[in-house]
Amino acid sequence: MPEKNTGKSAGVEKRPHRQLSIKDIARLARVSHPTVSRALQNSPLVNAQTAAKIRKIADEAGYRASAVARGLVTRRTRTIGLVVTTVADPFASEVVCGIEQTANDHGYSVFLADSNADPAREKKVVQAFAERRVDGIIVTSSRVGALYLPLLAEMMVPIVLVNDQHPGAFVHSVMIENLSGMRAIAAHLTKLGHRRIAYLGDRFGYQSDVERLAGYREALHEAGIDDVPELVVHGDGKPEAAMEAIEKLLALADPPTAVCCYNDMTALGAMRKIRMHGLHVPEDISVAGFDDLFFARYTQPPLTTIRQPMRRMGQLAMESLIKLMSGEESVAQIRVDAELIVRESTARARKQ
Repeated sequence: MPEKNTGKSAGVEKRPHRQLSIKDIARLARVSHPTVSRALQNSPLVNAQTAAKIRKIADEAGYRASAVARGLVTRRTRTIGLVVTTVADPFASEVVCGIEQTANDHGYSVFLADSNADPAREKKVVQAFAERRVDGIIVTSSRVGALYLPLLAEMMVPIVLVNDQHPGAFVHSVMIENLSGMRAIAAHLTKLGHRRIAYLGDRFGYQSDVERLAGYREALHEAGIDDVPELVVHGDGKPEAAMEAIEKLLALADPPTAVCCYNDMTALGAMRKIRMHGLHVPEDISVAGFDDLFFARYTQPPLTTIRQPMRRMGQLAMESLIKLMSGEESVAQIRVDAELIVRESTARARKQ
């Protein structure tokens, strides 16, 4: 004769073959199913003791809320779209880490897409994310920028930009203080006695380059140094183009004794080309970058640069997006302070 089950626990003793529904949990907990739904979403409207009982039953049953079902009720997918210029970019990877960490902390999943630094592709990816009903979108180093403004009403999806590269103000963005950062670099070099200071920028004329060039010029003017057009050359933000651009500076009858580079990748190429000419950094030419990417402290010599708090910028972008998705007010343009990091790639100017 089979034994009878004499268990008196209100919990679930044996996991069923099918996953319990909210109505099953409500029956076991002897509450309404809306109460179960609120408890599983940590609503303050549910008594703490009741909520704990409901969560215990759900855990014992291995209950997992369906994201699809939840989305049908809330009209939200708990997902965001993230567009980067390229996944191989060290700057973007740090920003992504900050975004993902904050997104996960708030229960959001992140879909990542690569725009390959192509404005048309970037716009297309953003529109595709909107069509897939993500709750919000973040774009790093946007090549479209303010052109998103007419799309906002059409897409009805909140967008936050990180280091917007398009001239003009976007509604919501997180940006480093480009001007003051490059001004600090150039001022550091003038204090070391340099008078022939070059700027190696980005030829595409994006917002960050415009602001950094302005900071470079301000520092020279404050030090009483004339702005010499031949000392301003442009690459494309990558080492290979920097090597070509600095060749022009080294070929001058009176070459610079110091170079302010648009970013650390540019500085990397500049230092390599300088060495190929049999010159030394910083004995012959001081070199400074911008970003403080992971390799900056490991170059030979270690690179003087401007530190961008990349993970923090990612966190700020995600926090701003969460507020927008919740209908809260958010600071439109967040500017993050730049920090000068002095290492061994800059030194006092050599005697003429």
